[in-house]
Amino acid sequence: MAIQSTITLNNGTVIPQVGLGVFQTPDGATTVDAVTVALEAGYRHIDTAMIYGNETSVGEGLRRSGVPRGDVFVTTKLWNDDIRAHRGQAAFEESLERLGLDYVDLYLIHWPADGWQQAWDDLQAIYAAGRAKAIGVSNFQRHHLEELLANSDVRPAVDQIESSPQFANQELIDFAHAQGIDVEAWSPLGGTGGNLLSDPRLAAIGAKYGKSPAQVVIRWHIQRGVIVLPKSTHAERIRQNFDVFDFNLTGEDMAAVNAINTGRRNGADPDTFDF
Repeated sequence: MAIQSTITLNNGTVIPQVGLGVFQTPDGATTVDAVTVALEAGYRHIDTAMIYGNETSVGEGLRRSGVPRGDVFVTTKLWNDDIRAHRGQAAFEESLERLGLDYVDLYLIHWPADGWQQAWDDLQAIYAAGRAKAIGVSNFQRHHLEELLANSDVRPAVDQIESSPQFANQELIDFAHAQGIDVEAWSPLGGTGGNLLSDPRLAAIGAKYGKSPAQVVIRWHIQRGVIVLPKSTHAERIRQNFDVFDFNLTGEDMAAVNAINTGRRNGADPDTFDF
């Protein structure tokens, strides 16, 4: 099996470049099984969040897999209600308890909700205590990052944002990278209900390598230096989404995928979200 690619974050923490996302994966057997299948397939990175309601099942899947805790990169996130209520540290402890872990590898502010500046102070305290190996943000626009960097000596390790061939979000990625902040892509395959994977341009590229449109898109993210979090609950698709380390897209292929960009989001806008 080809060696999976990793990225070294700005504090020296190493993150596997492809992780399993469990957004909208129901708590219980569905999530436990997805996590177990992923870890058996070679994944070493699981991305969850308090609001997904499945942290308990992620922890159970991790234990059931038999893979040592130290070999798996686990991310969870601080939800908006807890940000607004200035409950950063308490909410973090609750997440750890649900996961059944004594630390996470990455803890993120989920959205730039009112009070995120205080939340960033809370995350720094969590990081200083060694309870999170790295801290970062999610859905932060350039102006949020600029405000954070102007007021804190601690750089976020990552900004997790919406990015797919339909909404590349490349300017924000370039800005983050220039600041030494790595980028993770959510909805990397276009999001729920999207039609990205039926684009004939992706099928044509995939045909050259014996790969599916989804595998082409995941490879495109990898070659942009982005950490990618495809979600699936189907064992075969979970395995397929990880089978992306044995081929390379050419410059021409990359340009063809770039050309799919519409500039339109599938998810909420970080400047106008209302949840």
